[in-house]
This record gives sequence, C-alpha cells and structure tokens, in this order.
Amino acid sequence: MGKQEDGTRGVGTKGMPRKDRERLILDAAAEEFGRKGYARGSIAAVAAQAGITKPLIYEYFGSKDGLYLTCLDRAGSRLVAAVSSAQAGPSDITRAERTLGAIFRALESRLQDWELVYDSTLPAGSELYAAAAVHRRELNRMGAIGVAEFLDSARAADPLDADLVTHLWYGTVGAAVAWWQHHPEQTADEMTSRFERIFAALLTQAHRPDHLA
Repeated sequence: MGKQEDGTRGVGTKGMPRKDRERLILDAAAEEFGRKGYARGSIAAVAAQAGITKPLIYEYFGSKDGLYLTCLDRAGSRLVAAVSSAQAGPSDITRAERTLGAIFRALESRLQDWELVYDSTLPAGSELYAAAAVHRRELNRMGAIGVAEFLDSARAADPLDADLVTHLWYGTVGAAVAWWQHHPEQTADEMTSRFERIFAALLTQAHRPDHLA
C-alpha cells in the first residue's frame, strides 16, 4: 500500500462507493473536530485518518467549512431526533430519565457529536455558528417544554423557576457527557442506569424529614 500524494498512508479506499467514502471522511472529521474544535481541527489530519488525500475532501465538501457543516448537521439532527423521541409519554419525572437515556444512546461511540453542536470555537456571526445555533435552539426548546410540563404537573408556576431548571437541566446533561468522555468504557445503558441511581438518591435525600425542617 503506497503513500498518498499528501504523504499520508492510505487504507485502501480505491473502489469504495462514494457514499461509503463520504461516511468514512465524516467519521474522521467528526472525531478531529470533536477533539480539537473547528478552530484547531485540521483537514490534513482528517485526510490521514480517513486514508485519503486532502484534494478528495475538497472535491466532496468544497472547503473546511463545508466539511464541518455536514458533520454538524449530521450530529445535530441525531441529537434533536433523540430528544424528540423521548418527548412521547407522560410528563412526569421519568421524562428526564427517558430524555437523558435517549441522548446517551445517540452519543454512544459518538461523543464528539455533542462537542460539534456546542463547539465554542465557531466564529461568532459565521454560517457555522448560525447552523449550530439552530440545533441548540431546538434542543433548548424541547428541553424547556419538558421542564415547563413537569413544573406544571408539580404546580410550580413561577417562570423564573422554569428558566432556572432549564439551565440546570442542560448543565447536568453537559456535565454528564463531559464525565463520560473521561470514562469512554461506559455504555449508554450504564450511563443511564448511573444517572437514574444518582437522581433517585438525590430525590430521596431531598425528601428526608430532616431536610424539610
């Protein structure tokens, strides 16, 4: 197997259908951008990881921005679909568990997807920043609906309560994903079970008589 024209060693993609090669490139790009962010992500590194040439990436995606945007849309669509699927069912305390479980399953072996949607290195005002904002807003919208329905069922009507709980919710999800990145051996089911145990313990502790005095 010879070297590619950019000096990297290929992995034998000759003859591979275009759709499969595009998926190979996107997987490599998602890993690169997920680890380093848009600003530090390297097209050369993506090409080396995918075992192809840099010109082929530009042929397929036009530019670094085009490649990142395709990765971002793929990641954001998966997360939005996962949260949307968890919206079905009763609006009770189990909705949070269902939603986080759906997010974990969507991110299993693809933790970089979360980093793509919430990439802090995207230039403000750019097309990429705007595209990421679309996915973030949709995730926030669905999260806010879930929070509002739960608080309504708990007869907590203060709008500021809903705003605070929404922020707490996404802070919790972000912290859980960050912890998972340090423990990649954990499966989505294990992460979901761990969250449910901790959440149940916190609720039990909060309702102990000595905490209500």
